[in-house]
Amino acid sequence: MIKFLLVVNRQGKVRLHKWYTSHSLKERERIIREVSNLILKRTTTVSNFAEWRDSTLVYRRYANLYFVTCVDKTDNELLALETIHRYVVILDKYFGSVSEIDIIFDFARAYVVLDEVINAGELIEAGPQIVLNEIEQQDELHRSDLAKR
Repeated sequence: MIKFLLVVNRQGKVRLHKWYTSHSLKERERIIREVSNLILKRTTTVSNFAEWRDSTLVYRRYANLYFVTCVDKTDNELLALETIHRYVVILDKYFGSVSEIDIIFDFARAYVVLDEVINAGELIEAGPQIVLNEIEQQDELHRSDLAKR
């Protein structure tokens, strides 16, 4: 099970976060700080997996952003890594080469895409085209609703 997903830039600023287990605000801030420091200090020569507390951090860097998931130690790390990659592929197709700016200024859409891929900490849809079709239908409903006003 995925416990949380963070998108952090190279300066340690969180651009997106989604929690699938409950934590207080103070605990979330501490987790973000710990995880960011751990991931940002790692060199490119080490693996994309890091032991952390009673879990495993799985991360991948795309341009200036690190996409980090925290999974149970018994979970398949490669599946978590592939989930991150699928999410980024879908964001790329949706935004047309996604960047940090896209996530900052259209974070609501980034969360919608994430919710179509992961629900309650579990991968629900890995097919990029299926997710994109669902999101396009939502966008169309939103546009038609706005046109009626």
